Amino acid sequence: MTYIPISPKERDAMLKTIGVKSLDDLFEAVPATHRFPHLDLPPALTEMEAAQELADIASTNENVRGDLISFLGAGMYNHYIPSVIDHMLRRGEFYTAYTPYQPEISQGTLQAIFEYQSLMTALTGMELSNASHYDGATAAAEAVNLAFAQFRGKRKKVVISPTVHPQYRAVIRTYTQGMELELAGDDGNADLDSKPEELASLIDDNTSLVIVQYPDFFGRIFDYTKLIETAHGKGALVCVVANPTALAMLKTPGVMGADVVVGEGQPLGLPLWYGGPSLGFFTTRKQFVHKMAGRLVGETVDSRGQRAYVLTLTAREQHIKRERATSNICSNQGLLALGSAIYMSVLGKTGMRQVAELCYQKAHYAAEQLSQIEGMGLCFSDPFFHEFALCVNRPVEEVNAHLLEHGILGGYDLGQDYPALKNHMLIAVTEMNSKEEIDLLAEVLAEVSHD
Repeated sequence: MTYIPISPKERDAMLKTIGVKSLDDLFEAVPATHRFPHLDLPPALTEMEAAQELADIASTNENVRGDLISFLGAGMYNHYIPSVIDHMLRRGEFYTAYTPYQPEISQGTLQAIFEYQSLMTALTGMELSNASHYDGATAAAEAVNLAFAQFRGKRKKVVISPTVHPQYRAVIRTYTQGMELELAGDDGNADLDSKPEELASLIDDNTSLVIVQYPDFFGRIFDYTKLIETAHGKGALVCVVANPTALAMLKTPGVMGADVVVGEGQPLGLPLWYGGPSLGFFTTRKQFVHKMAGRLVGETVDSRGQRAYVLTLTAREQHIKRERATSNICSNQGLLALGSAIYMSVLGKTGMRQVAELCYQKAHYAAEQLSQIEGMGLCFSDPFFHEFALCVNRPVEEVNAHLLEHGILGGYDLGQDYPALKNHMLIAVTEMNSKEEIDLLAEVLAEVSHD
């Protein structure tokens, strides 16, 4: 956008037109104590000097691409990102594109979104995908909106496993304020050793949706087939929050019978970026397409019989349905959806499975080494993917401070969200962690246990 300066005469004419004498008059409604203060800026710098100062500031940051060894996950993971993704995302035709409402000039963007949708349905075992949501948490909350709309608000209960990501549960609580919904099972003090089938006791004829995570927040792998059958027997829908990397080697939620599969798309070729921006994927069954929020691209033919792509089913969106819309979410993460589509295309089915297997194998090697340290041990005995809960028998903050002194970014402090897991950390291992790095982690943690 270009800003054209105006003369004082033009400014005064504009102020007269809107009926005020000065620019200050425009801010009379804002209390003086809350008005923006005058900026106390330093002397002006040349472009070269400014670039150097910014570089000096940036150099104080440490990252996982050379400065630190990372074993921190809890929803955002340090995976290898093929260089082609960044090169493609920086192309102007994608980088500056907005929602492609005009198909005649947006075929490239529309096809990219369509390919993303196709890849996500194959990965999750579902029938259709949107493109997309802000992150995994908002995608999970939109699953609640879908179920609420599907039952026209008549079923007032949502059962949420306590092992669904704590931040996802928090966003769902925020979304559902004022909807008069009962959120059952959303309890950080719950028995975390309980099996998924035990959630069945919470499901009744008033339940609209059951939400579980796969693998769960602690990295554990459960087969939800029986639970889903129980929920369907009560007429309820089931949403599975899934790790997309794990889906490359595990049974898909679609095969289990899930109605909605959502999750965080960051592992699919997106950087950590200090926690965002990110990508929330949302897939479901065809029968729920009219209740699904977000953009949906379809393939058709034009007047000449040639393949064409268009935004479809926009009548379900808020700019047409207004207060009758399923959701009021209005933006997508098209650029990041493209990045994930490129990632899945470049790696292919075999490559994605190799990444998943490396994560699995390295995590199990790490768990074996760390559980041998005196005073430490695994919190759960269930099968896990690439994260596991480790008891460290002292404040996690203290342990992580010691690890950081050795250039290691430690695990997530589980005691923040689960009081029963005080002095437990969630360790994440990906294909980026070498055997030497895992051995170093074990060595440094052993030092902590001997202090």
